[in-house]
Amino acid sequence: MPVISVPYAFNEEELYVDLRSIFGHSLYLKCEGFNFAGSIKLKAATEMVETAERDGILTPKSILVESSSGNLGVALSMIAASKGYRFLCVTDARGNLSTRLMMEALGSQVHVIADQEANGGFLGARIEYIRALCASDDRYVWLSQYTNPSNWKAHYRTTAPEIARQFPRLDVLFVGAGTTGTLMGCARYFREWHRPVRIIAVDSVGSVSFGGSPGRRMIPGLGMSMRPPLLDESYVDEVIRVEEADTIRTCHRLARRGFLLGGSTGTVVSGATDWLARHDARELTAVAIGPDLGERYLDTIYHTNWLQDIYGEDVLNSHEVPAGSWADDAAPVTRWRRRLDLQTGDRSGDQHHQLQDRKT
Repeated sequence: MPVISVPYAFNEEELYVDLRSIFGHSLYLKCEGFNFAGSIKLKAATEMVETAERDGILTPKSILVESSSGNLGVALSMIAASKGYRFLCVTDARGNLSTRLMMEALGSQVHVIADQEANGGFLGARIEYIRALCASDDRYVWLSQYTNPSNWKAHYRTTAPEIARQFPRLDVLFVGAGTTGTLMGCARYFREWHRPVRIIAVDSVGSVSFGGSPGRRMIPGLGMSMRPPLLDESYVDEVIRVEEADTIRTCHRLARRGFLLGGSTGTVVSGATDWLARHDARELTAVAIGPDLGERYLDTIYHTNWLQDIYGEDVLNSHEVPAGSWADDAAPVTRWRRRLDLQTGDRSGDQHHQLQDRKT
């Protein structure tokens, strides 16, 4: 049996779900959420922290700071708690409340950027906040998941070889595109492999990672409001863009079969099944990487009133309406907005000031 002494030492690497019975296509989903951080981001977080320690950038007096929509923030919170670092996560109003509460439970501070930029995103404001913070105090260490090569190297060393061991005849790999760390690590590995593998990036509609016009995106995880600095499109064979409504329908379809998976995973599966439906995939071995689990989305993509308020009454078919409806609540939308206010209110600023006040 595995016995560990630090939480980042455990990560289930060999779990795959055969989705044929649910979607009618041969597709194996690599489930990456079974670790103490709950997502694939544990790999990148561990690699970036350990590299910074080896390079002498991160010391016992350092204060880790990172921009994250959620999952990397949780992973860094867990690692920081284990190693004794202080950590400040800069996130935005679209992040799940449960994710923020998890980071706080692990002892991290969270600062929420509430004001959107002209392109509808928050990323530029998050980065500017971190740059100003680092300029004000040299104890802050920004790992910068968007530019840090350890992000993609983590998946070159782990995720891609794990898939190769299980699927030596792999034909198609579907990878979600956020910072593109997972995408670039896997794509680089399979470019050097003994047989060609088609690398298909799955992005969210409204993301500008691969060009196009920015648009509203309410589900955190995949997609960017700027071109990812780590992205090298020469390694990508094709890009699929998925509407958030399709992400939601896919998540609910999986949940109705007992698989409660996250928004990023729903996007990747939606894009992969759409691609397989449009191609003669009977003889293909296809794998999709599922980055996260679904518990952190219970009050968003798995909650009826949040869905209807954001996407309208018809976002789900009648047989896919989730449990937990607020039908007996006199003001369900107000209740959701109160929760959003909790995420973006003064509390986050108070936490940052408390962090600043503790400086010596």
